[in-house]
Amino acid sequence: MPLSMFSLMLVVFSFTTGEFVTAGILQEVAADLSVSVPAAGQLVTAYALGMIVGGPVVTTATARLARKPLIVGLIAVSVLGNVASALAPGYGTLLVARFVAGLVVATFFAVAITTAVSLAPDGKQASTVAKLTLGMNLGIILGTPIGTFVGQRLGWQATFATVAACTLVALALVLPSVPAGPAIATGSVLRELRVFARRDLQLALVLTVLGNIGVVTVFTFISPLLTGVSGFGEGALPVLLLVYGLGAFAGNFLGGWLADRALLPSLIGLLAVLAGVLALFWAGGEVRALAAVLTFVLGVLAFAIIPGMQTRVLATAGSAPTLAVAVNASGFQIAAAGAAWLGGRVIEGPGIRAIYLCAALSTLAGLGIAAYSLRRERYALA
Repeated sequence: MPLSMFSLMLVVFSFTTGEFVTAGILQEVAADLSVSVPAAGQLVTAYALGMIVGGPVVTTATARLARKPLIVGLIAVSVLGNVASALAPGYGTLLVARFVAGLVVATFFAVAITTAVSLAPDGKQASTVAKLTLGMNLGIILGTPIGTFVGQRLGWQATFATVAACTLVALALVLPSVPAGPAIATGSVLRELRVFARRDLQLALVLTVLGNIGVVTVFTFISPLLTGVSGFGEGALPVLLLVYGLGAFAGNFLGGWLADRALLPSLIGLLAVLAGVLALFWAGGEVRALAAVLTFVLGVLAFAIIPGMQTRVLATAGSAPTLAVAVNASGFQIAAAGAAWLGGRVIEGPGIRAIYLCAALSTLAGLGIAAYSLRRERYALA
């Protein structure tokens, strides 16, 4: 792997760790700041809202900046957001810091993905996305459990400080290795925005939200789910997060391979299986052995759907792929924001176990969008 690609992958690793590790330290944050677990879950929402806002706004505002200075600036803002998180004196300040840390992530992902895909051979776009997002997998496999361990032993502040340090290392590698490049857009902003009038792109973005909100809800509350429903001790959480991450690693490449061969049919099949696994978790999640196996399978499926969804957006984006991918990244975070809200309401209502059932039903809604998109595609070709 060239150093330039490795450095960008390390940035993705750091960003992903910063996003997902919050799920592993919810209880520590809640106890230290004297807030409820659902309130601590809103830290995930704050990061997600940063990505939601940053996707279209930051990408449009920076579209005419040269690519390398843009990448460096985006990474620097993330470092500042994570440092501020580590130094936050209270809950409100921490919410703001998480928002700032998330503000630049969607734009960075979009620039990195569209650059990689533009260099990919025909028919290999999805697997190229999968290779780039290896950093995301490693963030789940290594970063999240390590960050959870650090937070449990040294305090949640140390977790965010570690993420900031890792991002700084990535920045030090980016500076000498990533080549200069032109701005991501040269036309008018209005022409870039017109792409969102396309119905197929609209459906692709909705698919991202509905297809992910269920599994993201489960992951957001995976710590209390595995301890409260399945009966695992807190000491088992880093191991179980590693199990989930190993599944994510396998699922990422499986999803890319399947999407290169049959994009929408593979997404339909994966979403159907994901809904079934979530329902099985709801029915038998108190059985520890089954819960451990399903945690791995859930990781596989959660990340197997991502390359296909990204590729579907690229395929329908026309002349504005970077902006479309950035907005799609925002779509993932709309799912994350909705997940924190939905999980909190379920906990306060029917109880935490019902999160699995709600997740299964929302995944079926995503399946419906994918099936409708395939029908439109086949009708257009007929």
